[in-house]
Amino acid sequence: MYRIWCERPLPPTFAPLLEGVATATWAPTTDSAAVMESLQGAQAIIASSRIRYDAQFFDQLPSLRVISRTGIGVDNITLADATARGIAVCNTPDVPSIATAEHAILLMLALLKDLSHWQGVLRLPERKDFFSAYNGMQAEGLQLGVVGLGRIGSRVARVARALEMRVVGFDPFCPPERPVELGIEFASSLEDLLATSDVVTLHLPATPETYHLLNAERFAQMKPGSYLVNTARGTLVDEDALINALETGHLRGAGLDVLNLEPPSPDHPLLHRQDVIVTPHIGGATVATKERLWREAINQALQVLRGERPPNLVNAEVWQLGEKP
Repeated sequence: MYRIWCERPLPPTFAPLLEGVATATWAPTTDSAAVMESLQGAQAIIASSRIRYDAQFFDQLPSLRVISRTGIGVDNITLADATARGIAVCNTPDVPSIATAEHAILLMLALLKDLSHWQGVLRLPERKDFFSAYNGMQAEGLQLGVVGLGRIGSRVARVARALEMRVVGFDPFCPPERPVELGIEFASSLEDLLATSDVVTLHLPATPETYHLLNAERFAQMKPGSYLVNTARGTLVDEDALINALETGHLRGAGLDVLNLEPPSPDHPLLHRQDVIVTPHIGGATVATKERLWREAINQALQVLRGERPPNLVNAEVWQLGEKP
């Protein structure tokens, strides 16, 4: 029997996948010593994004053979350290795309309609001419700047076109035919996209190159009165610079599903602004998505344990010359 450790409790629905094959455990605490104790002997980990998986972690688990991620991002896993120890790393890149793209569109529309403010208006004792006071905008005719044209960014672009927005994309790594296939314009530079877009939505991975990509200089380049949406990674945005851009009125609002530190402190200034909507990194966590994430992550972990190459092997070099980790 294999031993699989889950970063989050395994939903009972998926117990049949392991019946007669593996046992699943998890630590009902975030205490690092207790977590490591519960991990001893594990050959596979069904990982989320809350733990840092690096050399120090791996060296305490000589039996570990695979980390299977319930999501796209592997920025919390040091791939070189895993590969050096023969540990396969898998992810589930296609699963959260639809839900996350929908969440980006949701945040954009909520900002344009100023829902955060108007939801609270009816709680106030004052009654006024709401029709005349309402300042919501419609998406039709506005320009959406999509930074990153991968799975999620491309879907956001398609939905925005259906809303009759002008869509402009920027991604230095996408094939030249991608914008043509999407029916969108392609910006020659990030600066051009920022300067002309009414809404900018981010769909990039967290890398050293993208760290605080949106900083004070970039915010100054954005169109006055525009909006920012980020459902990708919190580290893409310098939050102090964002707050300053909002305070000065240069940006009209921001919709964020991710922050630099998650979960944020309850007194985080971005949580207490009417021009900002923050959700707790749940964009890709719909019921349908979580069902597929768990199922695919478990199946890929079992494939590696059986000596089969999984379909979404991130560190392909660990599988050299047909050798199994």
